[in-house]
Amino acid sequence: MTAVPKFRRILLKVSGEALMGSQAYGIDHVTVDRIAADIRGVYDLGIEVCLVIGGGNIFRGVSKAASGMERATADYMGMLATVMNALALQNSLEKQGLQTRVISAIPMTSVCEPYIRRRAIRHMEKGRVVIFAAGTGNPFFTTDTAATLRAAEMGCDVMLKGTQVDGVYSADPKKDPTATRFDELTYHDVLAQDLRVMDGSAIALARDSRIPILVFNLAEPVASVLRGEVKSTIIREGE
Repeated sequence: MTAVPKFRRILLKVSGEALMGSQAYGIDHVTVDRIAADIRGVYDLGIEVCLVIGGGNIFRGVSKAASGMERATADYMGMLATVMNALALQNSLEKQGLQTRVISAIPMTSVCEPYIRRRAIRHMEKGRVVIFAAGTGNPFFTTDTAATLRAAEMGCDVMLKGTQVDGVYSADPKKDPTATRFDELTYHDVLAQDLRVMDGSAIALARDSRIPILVFNLAEPVASVLRGEVKSTIIREGE
């Protein structure tokens, strides 16, 4: 018999690009529905779930800033894109029969709730899936950093980062076939080796908050990842 995961509460970080499916941009509803079904599988294990969604499928602030747009403006536009993705995922989750709340770091009360930490925790305690949108509400911070911040604030046992590969590699395995895959890393390893799985501030915050990070292929069922049935990389404090 497969052991039930020991996690009580998790945060799942989903990039905006993950919502595109095979499209070049935008939201692929088949892909979003699949991700929602995966989250339902985790919820059915009795685990409290919250998510942070990126916006790169609609607008990527960093690339726009690099092309000449003022950085803060570009970042704010990227935050608004995350709200659109959060609403799309909320719709799919509710089709799965889950109660959800979209909570935005930028107040827009006509479409979602403003971020209040204790209220967000209460939603999860009541069995609702909470989707955090608009990053931290501040420019110059990535959604990876926002995800780590929310995981710390919510008291999550682990943060899961869904990617297009089955863990952390020494280089991009799609470009370098000799890249080495890691089963386990410390926060120091990631920073010292400049492994680009997340930005440095996100890794440092996870280290200081003692939040393990589980990096996996988003094509795999999240519940299977939590049970250790598929390959992933765990980032945590060393022995």
